[in-house]
Amino acid sequence: NFAIIAHVDHGKSTLADRLLELTNTVSKEKMAEQFLDQNPISRRRGITIKLAPVRMTYVLSEMSYTLNLIDTPGHVDFSYEVSRTLAACEGAIILIDATQGIQAQTVSNLYLAMERNLVIIPVVTKIDLPIAAPEKVRQEVSEFLGVDPSEIILSSAKSGIGTPEILKAILSKIPPPKGDKEKPFKALVFDSKYDTYQGVIAYVRVFDGEIKKNDHFTMMATGNTQEALQLCIFNPHPEEVQNLSVGEVGYIAANIKDVSQIKIGDTATLANNPAAEPLEGYREAKPMVFCGLYPIQTKDFAVLKEALGKLRLNDSSFTYETETSASLGYGFRCGFLGLLHMEIAKERLEREFGLELIITAPNVVYRVTDTKGKVQELENPSEMPPVQNIEKIEEPYILANLMIPVANLGPMMQLCQERRGIYKSTEYLDAKRAILIYEMPFGEIVMDFYDKIKSMTSGYGSLNYDFIGFQEADVVKLDILINNEPVDALSGIVFREKAHHRGKNMAEKLKEVIPRQLFEVVIQAAIGSKIVARETVSAMRKNVLEKCYGGDISRKRKLLEKQKEGKKRMKKIGHIDLPQEAFIAVLRVDE
Repeated sequence: NFAIIAHVDHGKSTLADRLLELTNTVSKEKMAEQFLDQNPISRRRGITIKLAPVRMTYVLSEMSYTLNLIDTPGHVDFSYEVSRTLAACEGAIILIDATQGIQAQTVSNLYLAMERNLVIIPVVTKIDLPIAAPEKVRQEVSEFLGVDPSEIILSSAKSGIGTPEILKAILSKIPPPKGDKEKPFKALVFDSKYDTYQGVIAYVRVFDGEIKKNDHFTMMATGNTQEALQLCIFNPHPEEVQNLSVGEVGYIAANIKDVSQIKIGDTATLANNPAAEPLEGYREAKPMVFCGLYPIQTKDFAVLKEALGKLRLNDSSFTYETETSASLGYGFRCGFLGLLHMEIAKERLEREFGLELIITAPNVVYRVTDTKGKVQELENPSEMPPVQNIEKIEEPYILANLMIPVANLGPMMQLCQERRGIYKSTEYLDAKRAILIYEMPFGEIVMDFYDKIKSMTSGYGSLNYDFIGFQEADVVKLDILINNEPVDALSGIVFREKAHHRGKNMAEKLKEVIPRQLFEVVIQAAIGSKIVARETVSAMRKNVLEKCYGGDISRKRKLLEKQKEGKKRMKKIGHIDLPQEAFIAVLRVDE
């Protein structure tokens, strides 16, 4: 059992394609690029967003081997998927791009594999590209891992170079699964999904014993007992089997309709012969970015609630709870691991469940201590207590590792200083690349920091971060008022020194996207009772003097006064509909 791990866009899915071809798991007629990425969003964006298991059979020297491969995502937002995958494996192939060398997420994923004591097979890939430097990168990997350069395989997944050598290394280096068939059945649930006809399907890796079709099994964390109506392996499409035994990877379908009955990281065991203790699960992923998700059509609220339950089953690293907004009605407060994770989840909800959604500005979780000493974690800016009741506010900090070309050191350090980063150290990998280490407020990197790194380094920079705790911060709540009414969905918590600038930018952006009404629309940004920025959307004007040709001026004045009174009355009772662009404008306010 093995996984393919790497930095984003280093060729994991392409190598998986070549392995499927070489083992004749998929015929050439049915083969497609990124074969295991069945999700349309994955294919459109060209990145893996979901782990994908597959079983392959390979014959070498008249000996038949069964290989269970799990392809993984590479982006930092999906590292929880990687950690779950590695728990089900004995080894990992780590890919390093011959044009880019070791990147931040390469290091992070490597450490995850080392924590699990997995066998590592290093592979330098994309060696056939014109700008590739395979020998240089091979030497770099050799020094980093402390292995002989001859142990590092050179390959090109696109053209198939080195794929047979990788297969031989898998067979010779990665040990077969340990486990006892005679012991009580024990399997780790490493993923799950919802099927309209079969209900909740649990993806399992068997560690001890075996399960047969129609056996009754119990989930040790939730205590639910069900009958295994169908057992399948991934070959690569589901193929029904009569039993799943030690070391095998497959899925169990039991017609479970309640999504809360299956928990990722749980242990499945037989009801009549249970295991004494569960397997070690996973450290729960803690969401770091929060936003509101609201249906545009109020009637879709129940559909959205059901959709979120099914998505949570397939992606256990995000959370949601019901909330209400004065301006948007009923919706959900959702927590994600990062901004890309949030974008993908919203896109999946809209595409897979046919929903139209409004997403509010993302924010991080703050810790507020009031004057009575009570501490609360603030996920929604609208829940912030009055200023006079606050003793202190703390914001989350991360330790950021930026791997960048030496030529971009100056601009990158300036960017980090602008984002309130605290410089820690610089490590030089070689003459051309360095690792910058900064402590930074998480709120400063959540919007567009990753994009800025990519654009400033022409795509060669990369970022990895770890949460390190909370630190006291001078932050304030910035409110947006439309015609003196606060719009809670547009409010946010910002650093005090940047509040005036951000408020001014938001007011200007909103002025561009809010359509003109028959009355004047006043947009204000406020900190408490102090207005820090104001913009006005002028009223649409009807020419009431059109029918007055000639005649006395008093007649015209009378009509204009009448119109003035009507505008005043309309302004008092007038409500404006905020278009979705207004919420998107807030996301792009710093661009």
